[in-house]
Amino acid sequence: MPKEYSVDCDRRVVLAAGSALILGAALWPMRSLAQGTDGKLRIGVIGSGKIGGTIGGLWVKAGHSVLFSSRHPEELKGLVTSLGALAQAGTVEQAIAFGDVIFVAVPYGALPQIGKDYAAALKNKIVLDACNAVAARDGAIAEEVERDGIGVTSQKYLVGTRLVRSFNTMSYMIFAREANRPDPKLAVPIAGDDAEAVKVAAGLVRDAGFDPVVVGKLADARRFQRGNPGYGQPVSAAEFKQKLNLAP
Repeated sequence: MPKEYSVDCDRRVVLAAGSALILGAALWPMRSLAQGTDGKLRIGVIGSGKIGGTIGGLWVKAGHSVLFSSRHPEELKGLVTSLGALAQAGTVEQAIAFGDVIFVAVPYGALPQIGKDYAAALKNKIVLDACNAVAARDGAIAEEVERDGIGVTSQKYLVGTRLVRSFNTMSYMIFAREANRPDPKLAVPIAGDDAEAVKVAAGLVRDAGFDPVVVGKLADARRFQRGNPGYGQPVSAAEFKQKLNLAP
């Protein structure tokens, strides 16, 4: 074999191998999530209080691995110890890096800062947003939510994420009490613009022990935001759809 051909052949092999590695690296997050949706996901929780701790705990009991985060992770020791080996505690940065899916349950006024501080890490992540805007606590941003709708407003501040509104309509006590009840299950409305993200969110609603109701796009999340007809409805999916005039 001529020397020139041998060198050229070696070069093509190296280039092909490099291209395969680059393509593999690019596809890895997609493959990881696709594999997880067939079984179990890794979930990062931002805001591990009553809602975050309750819903995250239900996911742990369903077999998902959950990293609960806080500015003071040591304060979550009791929670993760009670939930067992699939639960751990860490920082917000660690939760975002860990999670195939991120669950956000913080006071609504904190969303803009979270979106700003972790924009790069959150980009293209599926994010389930359970936050509610309360004027007395969250200030002017609550007026923006009333004007523009909560789904649109959350996406504005969590730009680049694959956002789904979920788990915002009832207290943690109702979620804890009604999870995995006999059929008909408690309805949990969800809304999002990304079809795959909505599908993943619906699966996680089921895994937590509830019945997901897809209300529509993020703009439609207004229909079950605080103070609107879909908010605070501890009913079955059929009853919820009837209340909001959704197709059966």
